[in-house]
Amino acid sequence: MVSACVFAIALFHPHSPAARAIESPLVTRAVMGVAMGLTAIALIYSPLGQRSGAHMNPAVTLTFWRLGKVRGPDAIFYVIAQVVGGVAGVLLVRALMPALLSAPEVGYVATLPGPHGPIAAWLGEFVIALLLMLAVLIASNHRALTRATGLLAGSLVMLFITFESPFSGMSMNPARTFGSALWAGVWTHWWIYFTAPPLAMLAGAQAYVSLRGRPAVHCAKLHHVNGHRCIFRCEFDRLMAEPATSDSAPAANPQPPARHQSEQTLYYG
Repeated sequence: MVSACVFAIALFHPHSPAARAIESPLVTRAVMGVAMGLTAIALIYSPLGQRSGAHMNPAVTLTFWRLGKVRGPDAIFYVIAQVVGGVAGVLLVRALMPALLSAPEVGYVATLPGPHGPIAAWLGEFVIALLLMLAVLIASNHRALTRATGLLAGSLVMLFITFESPFSGMSMNPARTFGSALWAGVWTHWWIYFTAPPLAMLAGAQAYVSLRGRPAVHCAKLHHVNGHRCIFRCEFDRLMAEPATSDSAPAANPQPPARHQSEQTLYYG
């Protein structure tokens, strides 16, 4: 949220040199997309992202809970942390740059429907959230692609901000929308951003498990190949132990997963 606020000020505030230099709205959105995509990639691959799984989004956590990879109490505290983080990020920039952040051109980076109306905004949010969840599930559960899950997710964020944001403002994240709306006092069509992303991600997960089966979902982490312990119902070692030709389906008779030393007693029930 700090990144979104700061880059929005730099690119959209009328007194910003960048805003005056870039005349094309498409180029402005593309620059914003690159900035936010790189921010997402940096957070996913950061030590904190590697430890937590880098959800940052209640819709993502809800989906992995529905898939049986996140325990109920963990999911509740993840969502609390995501909402508090979104609120605190906007508050920090508000405290440092109140006049810049509240300018009409920036507007606390609130997510609002575009000129095509709320229905188009809802559909836009649904489509991009669906695509993101499918991409994450496919990549993170494919042995050859799992290390690139964060790069893929960040690249999609770049594209969505560039091309979809005129329809909905490109949220995909109820906590992100809440963090801006709280300080802006703007709740216009809030239901779009609280319903479309979770419903779309749940639909994407259902489509994935319908095609590949629930055992094909190995973990809830976006970046798993690291030295941090996993707090989820993790079967990632089984994925890495499967033959190279079986990435598209679980092994017929998988061997019990090898336990990481830090996971010995906690994470394989």
